[in-house]
Amino acid sequence: MDFGYEGKVAVITGSSKGIGRETAGQLAALGAKVMLVARGEEELIRAREEISQHGEVDYIQMDVTAQDAADEIIDGTISRFGRIDVLINNAGGSFAKPFDEVDIPDWEQDIDLKLMAAVKVSKAALPYLKERGGAILNMTAVLGKTPPASSLPTTVSRAAGMAMTKAMSKDLGQYGIRVNTVCIGLIKSDQIMKKWQNDAPELSWEEYSRLDKHNIPLGSIGDTHEAANVITFLCSDLASYVSGAAVNIDGGAGHAL
Repeated sequence: MDFGYEGKVAVITGSSKGIGRETAGQLAALGAKVMLVARGEEELIRAREEISQHGEVDYIQMDVTAQDAADEIIDGTISRFGRIDVLINNAGGSFAKPFDEVDIPDWEQDIDLKLMAAVKVSKAALPYLKERGGAILNMTAVLGKTPPASSLPTTVSRAAGMAMTKAMSKDLGQYGIRVNTVCIGLIKSDQIMKKWQNDAPELSWEEYSRLDKHNIPLGSIGDTHEAANVITFLCSDLASYVSGAAVNIDGGAGHAL
C-alpha cells in the first residue's frame, strides 16, 4: 500500500518523544524526509539517531512559543530539504485546574503553546504548502469537545484548535491543502507514566493501563503507535478526500463524536 510519502517533507513540532516521535519514525520509514522540532536537544539527538536508521531526518532545537520561532523552523526546513508537504502541529502539554485557580499568565502561556504556535507555524509554512498542496494536522484533545470541571485552560485551547482546524480547511482547500485534527484521549506518555509510578507502583503498566477508573471502553490506555497510525494515515495520500475532520483517538472514552 502506497501512502505517498516518498520524497515528501514533513515538519513535526513536539517530536523528540511521545506521539510526535513515533509519527516521525513512521513517516521516515515510509519515505518522507522529516524535520523534528522540540526544546530538548538531547532527546532530539537521540530521536534523530534512532529514526535515521529508517529514513532521512534532521532536527531544529526550538521553543515554538519563542519570538520568530515559526519563521526559523520553516526557513530551516526549506534550507535543509527544499520543500514542505506536511505540517504536524504537535507541541503541547497538559495544564488543568479549576477556573478560580488559573492565573492570567497561565492562560496566556497555554494559548501561546497550543493555539498560537500552531497558527504561526502554519502561516509561515503556507507559501510552501500552496506550491503543490499538502496536509496540516493539528493535535487537540477529546476533552476539548466536552470539557469537564477543573480542566482549564487546556480544554479551551484545544477547543479553539478544533475550531481553527475546521475554518482552515474551508479556506485552504482551494490550494489542495487538507487540514485535520486528532483529538487525543489517554495515550501512554511521560506524564501518564509518572502518574502510574506515583499512584500505583505496585502494578505493572499493563495492570495499571487496564484499571476500571480510566473508563475506557476498549479496556486500556492507548499506545503512541496507535495514535501515530491515525496521524500517518490522515496526512497521507490515502486520505486525499479527508479534510476538516476531528478524529477521536481515545479508545471510545469520549462523550462526543
